[in-house]
Amino acid sequence: MFTIRKADTADCELIHKLAWQVFPLTYKDILSKEQIDYMMEWMYSVDNIRKQMEQEGHVYLLAYEECEAAGYVSVRPEGRDLFHLEKIYVLPYFQKAHCGSFLFHEAIKYIKEVHPAPCRMELNVNRSNPALGFYEHMGMSKAREGDFPIGNGYFMNDYIMAMDI
Repeated sequence: MFTIRKADTADCELIHKLAWQVFPLTYKDILSKEQIDYMMEWMYSVDNIRKQMEQEGHVYLLAYEECEAAGYVSVRPEGRDLFHLEKIYVLPYFQKAHCGSFLFHEAIKYIKEVHPAPCRMELNVNRSNPALGFYEHMGMSKAREGDFPIGNGYFMNDYIMAMDI
């Protein structure tokens, strides 16, 4: 049903567009509009997506249904045997079509390709985000939690979920 493609810097505008369709909707009941706007610039401006790819080691994978982009996932190495699943977002239309689990499994597949040895994958999820249940369903568990300053007086109030792969 879905296909996957590794993004390159030519896809920064597409990722930016997809983010604007998903991120504000996901967090509208959790974060203030001002914090959402701040985080969109911080994480999803075209320049910052390019910087993530070129300088910070983020690898974006794009999911498609036929020719339509349905969502994306981003992973980056964080340590010797540690990867961080940075972002996983699916357009609302595809959220009940198992695109999220497809992207999750593709992220694991990518990590195994670049790091065949056993390792750990972690991700941050807002403690009020309903996606917490999705990550637990996918086999992740809460490893720790924290309130992480992101600038401008804002914090990410997250669980750190973990999974050995």
